[in-house]
Amino acid sequence: MQKKFVTNDEYKPAEDTFFLADYVEQEKGYSALDVGSGSGFLTQLLCKNFLFVVGTDINFSVLKNQTYKTNNVICCNGADAINYEFDLIICNLPYLATEEIIDVATDGGKEGFQIPKKIFDSVFDKIKSGGKFIFVTSSLSNYQKLIDYTHKSGLKSQIVSRKKLFFEELILVESVKT
Repeated sequence: MQKKFVTNDEYKPAEDTFFLADYVEQEKGYSALDVGSGSGFLTQLLCKNFLFVVGTDINFSVLKNQTYKTNNVICCNGADAINYEFDLIICNLPYLATEEIIDVATDGGKEGFQIPKKIFDSVFDKIKSGGKFIFVTSSLSNYQKLIDYTHKSGLKSQIVSRKKLFFEELILVESVKT
């Protein structure tokens, strides 16, 4: 079966982006990575409190046409092209449980776990000791499976915030590398 990917030229921030922004806007440090930077909104926000900020996205067209232009953007899958350890890594995961990946910005695959796991695997060795990985997931996915996976990988993870929406609950998870 051939997979189709939606390649919109512009990706606009949504409720989950603002939910993550409210939490990370107080984070500070030297280096930060925004995986799946999309519009650039979160990447630009990180630039206020971090000296070195990188954004990645799998969709080159989205990076080229960012609404919130930033420097240091890389087109790659997760953080696969990066060889650097960051104080903070954030990701508004593609968490929707889907049988096939049609929209890489939102579809998480089976149980909403398949794609988030790949992203987590790509960022794990890019988190400094004592650094954080903060991500958004949803009640529409098997978020506990992802949290358990981060624990098994050696991160101390906890749900730090929840936000009820009409059809789902957004869940913010903070994972610390010890």
